[in-house]
Amino acid sequence: MNALQDNARNAADVAAMIAENRKRYEELKAAGSSAAPRALPPPTPRDQALQPPPNLRRRETIPGGWYWTARLKRGEALRLLNVSGTPGVTFFAWNAQDASERYNSADTVKVQWMSEMRKGRVLLSDMGRVLFSIIEDSCCAHDAIVGGSTPASNQRKYGDAGLRSTRENFILAAGKLGLGVRDLAPAITFFAPVAIEDGRAVWREGVVQKGDFLDLRAELDVLVAVSNCPHPLAPDAAFEPGPVEAIVFPAPEAGHDDLCRTATAEAARAFENNAIYLNG
Repeated sequence: MNALQDNARNAADVAAMIAENRKRYEELKAAGSSAAPRALPPPTPRDQALQPPPNLRRRETIPGGWYWTARLKRGEALRLLNVSGTPGVTFFAWNAQDASERYNSADTVKVQWMSEMRKGRVLLSDMGRVLFSIIEDSCCAHDAIVGGSTPASNQRKYGDAGLRSTRENFILAAGKLGLGVRDLAPAITFFAPVAIEDGRAVWREGVVQKGDFLDLRAELDVLVAVSNCPHPLAPDAAFEPGPVEAIVFPAPEAGHDDLCRTATAEAARAFENNAIYLNG
């Protein structure tokens, strides 16, 4: 009887803890929503990318299936121009001063209360700091949940595990930057219109177009890796990724009223964390 009573008490304690955690989650979510009244803007017109940014510092083409790495200084912007409408370009980043700090997909979604990454959102590190701000975006359809391709996903999708994959590209990219497999973590894939419907990740066809682009402003000195391999859920029947252009140029610093800094209270705190780190 005592054992039954103990089990009942334990079950009640667990239920109370779950209820308390749920209540706290709802309170934080409501507080975040009430503190973020700024609406995000519509997509940037695609034709804006036809005019090259001023004071261009670097412009390279990433062939389909390949990868690209770079070191960007704080205040530089990276434009990814999807000239061919390829379905998915996967991205990862590290703090250039301390590569143990890296992009954190879970916190980027959780802290901002949504998985929809678009102009006005930020990409967070695992230290609660802003690595990049999305300052322009013609697509507004990016996947921060599923991740990039692997040999296993290529086998399922194309019947050939030997095709280039994001997993292998990132291992090569990390090595080129003096890093290794342990420095990799879940990444974000741009130009990947993935939606969650009934608990399943599904691809929305017809969203990504040729000429789509987005501009990412570095908020710290960063190392970046980009993999130009199709997303695992893209409906392409053949492995035929097209080229993507990587363009580096100077961007205006985030002011006090910058959209990315003020869209959410959480983003504002992340920028404060940046300031403490940079001024420490």
